[in-house]
Amino acid sequence: MAGIELLLLRHGIAEERRSGLDDEARNLTAEGRMRTETVLRRARILDLDVQFLFSSPLTRARQTAEIAVAVGLAPSWQAAAALAPGGDGPGWLEACLGSLPLPPGSRIGLVGHEPDLGLLAAQLLGARPGAIALRKAGLLLVSLDPLKEPGGPWKGQLSLLLRPRILLAD
Repeated sequence: MAGIELLLLRHGIAEERRSGLDDEARNLTAEGRMRTETVLRRARILDLDVQFLFSSPLTRARQTAEIAVAVGLAPSWQAAAALAPGGDGPGWLEACLGSLPLPPGSRIGLVGHEPDLGLLAAQLLGARPGAIALRKAGLLLVSLDPLKEPGGPWKGQLSLLLRPRILLAD
């Protein structure tokens, strides 16, 4: 599986946590939608399109995935329960990479939450847990090592880490 890349995308700015609002139902704010759309449009200009996009099932992540599709960053998206907070992202990723038809040069996108995306990135990059964190609507691109040992964990190399502020600058 030479040349496979993984694009991690944290959801955009969402409603604040408050009493009576289920965390899973928190929507992107108007500002969050606007900023996320701008970031993802500029990600397209940087040729960061993905062939497969998976998202946490939580509302704010799904809305972020929908924006990614609307701006043409991905052809479609699918929900993946393992990308919800506290899910088994690494285990799911292992199964996913083994089951998708991935020609060289493929890029998979994952929309999720912190600290889970940062922990997954740290594991892939061989960094200590907590060493990497993504801002809301932030992007991280990992080139996966094609010489993965059978049964061993995926490892990769950091190709790009973008704070949304960089893509929002005029």
